[in-house]
Amino acid sequence: MDANDETSDQQPALPPRPVLPDMAAARSRGPVDAIEAHWQSLRLAWQWSHAVHQLRAPGRPYPGIVPLLEAAAAQPRLRRLHPFTSHFALLFSSSTSYPWTVQAGSIEPLHNGRFKVRQRNPFAVIGEVNTAEEAVTLVLKLLPTGSDPVITDSEDKRV
Repeated sequence: MDANDETSDQQPALPPRPVLPDMAAARSRGPVDAIEAHWQSLRLAWQWSHAVHQLRAPGRPYPGIVPLLEAAAAQPRLRRLHPFTSHFALLFSSSTSYPWTVQAGSIEPLHNGRFKVRQRNPFAVIGEVNTAEEAVTLVLKLLPTGSDPVITDSEDKRV
């Protein structure tokens, strides 16, 4: 029997892990490529995690991080920022390396299917909405107006 075959007492085979972008190569090309590669990496990793969750815990809720990433990536102002997640919350930085320079706020997908949006300064909940698109609209309103953020990488921080 093949290792990927199911038996009555085994869990179904997991989907293959995604091939993630080469982050080192993307960083060597500059912060814009690093940001794009990170968007792709987050999307692929969370899609895989969601697929695994559905196999291991069918019927149990899974926070809507995948549709949230898709909705955020569709917005050009957010797409230019470095996305990162922490405890399922999606945040946006104008820095491509730690320490993050968080812009706007964060969006947390909830187990009930809703989304909570928080601002960063002062840290407070500004709304809870039904869809990822509504959450992204709220966080876009928190972005500074005027010019686009200056994107920095670790090279810029050493100067």
